[in-house]
Amino acid sequence: MATHLHRAMDKIKKEILALGALVEDRFRKSIHAVRTQDLDLAQWVIDSDYEVDDREIEVEEECLKILALYQPVATDLRLIVAVIKINNDLERIADYAGNIARRFITSAEDPGKFKYDYTAMAEQAVNMLKLSLDALVGMDVATAYHVLEMDDEVNTMRDDAYQTMKADIQAHPNMVAEIINMYLISRHIERIGDHTTNIAEEVIYLIEGDIVRHT
Repeated sequence: MATHLHRAMDKIKKEILALGALVEDRFRKSIHAVRTQDLDLAQWVIDSDYEVDDREIEVEEECLKILALYQPVATDLRLIVAVIKINNDLERIADYAGNIARRFITSAEDPGKFKYDYTAMAEQAVNMLKLSLDALVGMDVATAYHVLEMDDEVNTMRDDAYQTMKADIQAHPNMVAEIINMYLISRHIERIGDHTTNIAEEVIYLIEGDIVRHT
């Protein structure tokens, strides 16, 4: 049974990393659509969300099957618990990527003078996602902790965006709806950073057995 469990655990690792790569791709494409004003790409991100949903269900079902068949303990059990939580965070990141695409499409339907550059903020969040998955692959707790530190920079950039757009609202009160819609893109990116932080926290739990949420 140990051999079968080992194979099942390897399969789970590969599936969660494949899902992570898919989600990273969706996030990158949503930001690229905003940056290049590509409505077709934004709509594709929205329409293809079902692929992430389907894979998320597959990973969860595989984890539940392992729990039922092999009753893993110790490190294997921690890995299953971590994967289930990471699986959910990845699905939520994909949802926020879709929300970014929707916000862009809404703003494009009523184009105005307010266009904001989210490149730096998005790249930071993408790097956090990549590093958190790298930490999972390499069981690298130092990288996981580094991701937690990177989240502060994303939050700072979100705050900067808020201050910029607040000033624009005061200067152009007749365009509040458009500016708020654009601000929400930065909010979605910030939430992606939060979910990526959750992934890093699960990696820390997996390696050290310590729950670092809210600390």
